[in-house]
Parts: sequence; structure tokens; C-alpha cells
Amino acid sequence: MSGKGRTKRMVGDARTTLFLTPAMKAARKVAEAHLDASIAAKTAMRQGLMDEIARVAALLQERVAAGGTIFFCGNGGSAADAQHWATELVVRYRKDRPAIAAVALTTDTSALTAAGNDLGFDRVFARQVEALVKPKDVVVCISTSGNSKNVLAAATTAKRIGAKAVGLTGEEGGALAGVVDLCLRAPSGETAIIQECHEAIGHVLCAYLEQVAGS
Repeated sequence: MSGKGRTKRMVGDARTTLFLTPAMKAARKVAEAHLDASIAAKTAMRQGLMDEIARVAALLQERVAAGGTIFFCGNGGSAADAQHWATELVVRYRKDRPAIAAVALTTDTSALTAAGNDLGFDRVFARQVEALVKPKDVVVCISTSGNSKNVLAAATTAKRIGAKAVGLTGEEGGALAGVVDLCLRAPSGETAIIQECHEAIGHVLCAYLEQVAGS
């Protein structure tokens, strides 16, 4: 039979032949384009963002060692990142070690809805920062655009209290870059790719904090 339309694949030790329909070929092109963009962004991050990541990691560790707490905030996918990273620190990332104080400001539905209803959505994180954050703490503010008003308000409030603020944004940085103490700008203008870069950065930060906590 002709091999046209078929792609060779290695599965374990056996060579198999997978027939790709037109729909599958279209899906493969989408996957290739996305992965190429993701790899390019992470390569650029590896080449140009390592010192900034190291500075943020050192700041977080300094605050934790001084008895501080790491707070996270963000919207949508960034809210999921906030919960994800806080959980990795409180529970574990790769290994058992002492718990690390971390809080996601995206999980208390009563506080979020009360603040949203009574104060406005722009204040849903800032109000919690006012109530919970102390000068020895650090607030990690996640916004792919760098312009989310409620994240900006959280950063501004943290700075007014005397706490440190860290931003995670896209390549433009947005207004957030001018407010926070340190800003990690993922080298992409595409939301999905920025989010993937943020996930990688979050795991690096968790790995470092866990390494120090377990030593």
C-alpha cells in the first residue's frame, strides 16, 4: 500500500503507522504552531530572564525566612495560577518539607463577592491586602496584560502598607511594571503563551523555595 497520508511513529519498541485524516493533519498544524511559539518564548526566557527570576526567588525566600507570607492574586487563568502556586508551597511541590506560608486571594468566594458587590470589582484583591498583608509579606500580582485594575490595586495597596510587590506580565509589562518592585515579563504578546511562561516561572519559584525549606 502507498504510504501517502501516513506518518511513521515509534511506540515503545514497535514501529507503528498512524493514518492522519485531513482533520488530524489540521490539528497537527495547530499543535506544531503552538508548540513552536511556546518553545520560542521559553528559549527567550531562558536567555534573557534568568537574573530577574533569581532576584524574585531571592526576595520571596528572604520574606519567608523573616516570617512573612507570600500572597498571590490574578484573574481567570492567572487566578488558577495563584491557587496552584499557593497550594504547591503550603502542601508540597516535589518533596516533603516544612510548610511555606502562602495564600491565594482568589479563593474566598464570600470575600470576593462581598467586596465586588459593596466596593466594586477593582477592589476585590486590594481589600483583602488591606486586611491580611503585613510589611514583612510579599504580594505576587499576575496579569498577562499588566493592566488588570484589581491586580494593580492590590500591588498599589501592598506598597502603601510597606510590603513588597512582584509582577508577572507579558512582554509589554503594562501599568503593573511601573508599580511593583520586581516584574517578570514573559517574552510574548500572546495570552496563552504568556500563561505557559508564567506556569514555568511559578514552578521554578516553588522548586527554589522548597529546596531551601528542605535544606
